[in-house]
Amino acid sequence: MWLICRTWPILTLLFGSWVTAMASQSVLVIDDRSADGLKSSYGPAWRLITDGVMGGVSQGQLTADVIAGRACLRLRGDVSLKNNGGFVQAALDTDGEAPLNAAGYSGVLLEVYGNGEQYNLHLRSADVWLPWQAYRASFTAPAAWRTVLIPFSAFSGYRIGAALDASALERIGLVAIGRAFTADLCLARLALYRDGPGGE
Repeated sequence: MWLICRTWPILTLLFGSWVTAMASQSVLVIDDRSADGLKSSYGPAWRLITDGVMGGVSQGQLTADVIAGRACLRLRGDVSLKNNGGFVQAALDTDGEAPLNAAGYSGVLLEVYGNGEQYNLHLRSADVWLPWQAYRASFTAPAAWRTVLIPFSAFSGYRIGAALDASALERIGLVAIGRAFTADLCLARLALYRDGPGGE
């Protein structure tokens, strides 16, 4: 009993330090392409969604690749506006057992390589019910590896009245959308980041 009482303050101190270290983690990696195939580091697999689900004719493919020496997820395709279409998307569902709680973070970090075109990052939360709804932000992907930080404040709801609730993310999507063009976008890392000391 004496040993237990004697060592308890030490154990408490060590556990408290571990909790503090976890709470101060500045980046939460969702995918760094260390898993096989289309599977994310977070667990679920990426999947391709095109406007074919609503009668469009855009064509796309989603593969694991290596670009400029880095393993990546590669979204390629031709976006067409015919038949009221206009998108191809790499989608990652984050709500395996429960939505992803990102409320303690500032936004989304992407490491991307593209073809100089503008792309969208779409977030779906528990507040999103209809297929065409999402919280959207745009970024440009040059033909070189680039780190992009997109704060949650930059996302605007598309046909959604409610503000983004980052505590209940259900899907993250990389999207080529809105105009006829050839998409070629590679993702080497997807993470949540936190501003402030020790952040990105």
